[in-house]
Amino acid sequence: MGKLYYGNGDAPIQMSDRLLAHLKFVATTKLRRQESFALNVLHPTGDEGGRTTLWVQPAIPLRFVFSSAEAEALDRELIRQLADDANTTGGMTIDAREAARPLNAVPAAA
Repeated sequence: MGKLYYGNGDAPIQMSDRLLAHLKFVATTKLRRQESFALNVLHPTGDEGGRTTLWVQPAIPLRFVFSSAEAEALDRELIRQLADDANTTGGMTIDAREAARPLNAVPAAA
């Protein structure tokens, strides 16, 4: 399980390394361009239920911690979908509820 640390908080958001790798790719690309976006995370099973929405912008530190030393293979279509979702007013939504389930982004609400 990978971990995303947002800001100076010490409580990570857990998700699969594969999902975290895709999130990292899109987030770093957007932040390098000075583009902010909303990130919605559906909480993993066993954590508090529900979801968290974060406002991601260049001044707030992000830390990506992977359980594996090996880099994950990236899916171009998923990267495109996440990037497109991040450009909407609803923001990017990722489903961190089940690490073992095949990786799918959650489509943005219309």
